[in-house]
Amino acid sequence: MEWLASRLQLAMAEHERPLRGLRIVVTRAREQAGDLVRALEGLGAEVLAAPAIRVEPLGPGELAPLAAALDALPRYRWVVFTSQNTVQMVCDRMAEWGRSPRELSAVPVAAIGPATAAALEEHGVIPDIVPPRFIAEGVLEALAARGGLRGARVLLPRAVDARDVLPDGLRALGAEVDVIPVYRTVGAAGDGGALAAALLAGTIAAVTFTSSSTVRHFVDLVGREAATTPRYAAAVIGPVTAATARELGLPVAIEAEEFTVPGLVDALVRHFS
Repeated sequence: MEWLASRLQLAMAEHERPLRGLRIVVTRAREQAGDLVRALEGLGAEVLAAPAIRVEPLGPGELAPLAAALDALPRYRWVVFTSQNTVQMVCDRMAEWGRSPRELSAVPVAAIGPATAAALEEHGVIPDIVPPRFIAEGVLEALAARGGLRGARVLLPRAVDARDVLPDGLRALGAEVDVIPVYRTVGAAGDGGALAAALLAGTIAAVTFTSSSTVRHFVDLVGREAATTPRYAAAVIGPVTAATARELGLPVAIEAEEFTVPGLVDALVRHFS
């Protein structure tokens, strides 16, 4: 009966590693990819790190508006963070300027989702709002539900090239919005030739995308032919990323139901199981 016990153990191990043997590409910025890589590897995947982007802080001269906004923090009704990158950039700059990120708690703070909320909490700031939908539209709905915004001043630090859905929506509700760029997303340096060849050869099971910028720069990295081949599954974290991927012709086959890294991992497991 030992052989039966061994077979049962093997079957259980296979069940616990549903991505075993699959080659999955992670395009997230290298500094942020750790959680996704570890989760996929823990489920048996062979992970190929191919960061399509890197996050670049703005120069000191470009950050003067942020310093001025922080000096006038009490005048804001809300401070809104729409990414972990923004939290890190703002808190890093505050530390450089001899300020404590805890100063942000002087006014109500909104975070776009649990990862952004966790980044704030690491710096001692507990967000007042984390909407049930982890996209800009969800933040807008949550803020509007908290009461009238007419005449309210909102501070929105963000990436240079972020979508305008949130500031435009807030202004439509009568808010005065100070949009403060604190970083830019640029394409990561590197040669995507080997990855392009693997995609065209059909040896990649899936490519994960956690933002529209990872999609756009991935296409730049591997070329349109490889990016749009149907021989892999594009796995996207949410509807905004999905829309960008479809617009550029990527074969979107996997969409997270919860717009988080764990949600993306769950979607991959469901797809390949």
